[in-house]
Amino acid sequence: MHIYRTDLNLLVVFDCIYTQGSVTRAAEVLHLTQPSVSHALSRLRDRVGDPLFVRNGQKLAPTQVAQKLIYPVRQALQLLESSLSDLEGFDPQTANQHFVIGMRPLMEGAFFPPLMRQITQHAPSAGLSSVQFDRNNLAAELTSGKLSVAIDVFLSLPDTICRQHLSSTPIVVVARRDHPAINAGQIDIDRYLAQQHLLVSSRPEGHGVEDLMLARQGISRRVVARCQQITTGLELVRQSNLLMTVAESLISHHFEPTQHQICRAPFAAPEVDSYLYWHASSESDKASQWLRSIIGASYQTTGQLLPRTVS
Repeated sequence: MHIYRTDLNLLVVFDCIYTQGSVTRAAEVLHLTQPSVSHALSRLRDRVGDPLFVRNGQKLAPTQVAQKLIYPVRQALQLLESSLSDLEGFDPQTANQHFVIGMRPLMEGAFFPPLMRQITQHAPSAGLSSVQFDRNNLAAELTSGKLSVAIDVFLSLPDTICRQHLSSTPIVVVARRDHPAINAGQIDIDRYLAQQHLLVSSRPEGHGVEDLMLARQGISRRVVARCQQITTGLELVRQSNLLMTVAESLISHHFEPTQHQICRAPFAAPEVDSYLYWHASSESDKASQWLRSIIGASYQTTGQLLPRTVS
């Protein structure tokens, strides 16, 4: 199939149908009529010799050929869009791009609100989405353009994925203001292990990173409660003698000094590092550069708002 005989608009339609799972919704997104999108899909089907999508209930499911085609198509479209954007320049005040950030659920509460405020202030017409991602597929999602950037701990990824260190934050113990096991803002390891603990995790089962740290030292704690959100964890801690052990930055925008107290973890716990990831093809893209600078500034602001821990 020769590229010069192919209408590149067909690839835009293909990408949109793949994302939306519907010709009707793709037509709405592309501001085209449904017959126009159906005709474009028909032309592309003839061009590649495959149906590309098959009906699966209310949605169109991609065939194996479509699944094989989507990543290089998205990468090519992203490169074209990036090149054209560089020619036109990037003005945040008039930009209407929609950025998609891959973010772990536990990070969202602390970092997405201040980031959204930054975006709204500097690029009022731009959009921003926070989505969960599978670490095993992160490189592919950045390569395809499904994710503009992603934020996570240090990950081993291909050389085509760039990274930038955002922050380092200590592991702390959170307790209610008058918790009997906290003495002068500190807790020793014996008192810590004697308490009941709360684990905040988006995973339905398994140990937390702090449990792995304890296991390396040949000790363990008793986890009696598990929840998915930091805000829920803080409320449970406020109402009980449960202790919550967590990266300090995750509680930055929810911590109430009149209700809670925090102290350093009483065991060897390295700081938790956060990194920003993006694909090398967007390294020089002006919109991507701007987004990355906004994220970096937002993380610095968040760090300045952290509650003070006891040394």
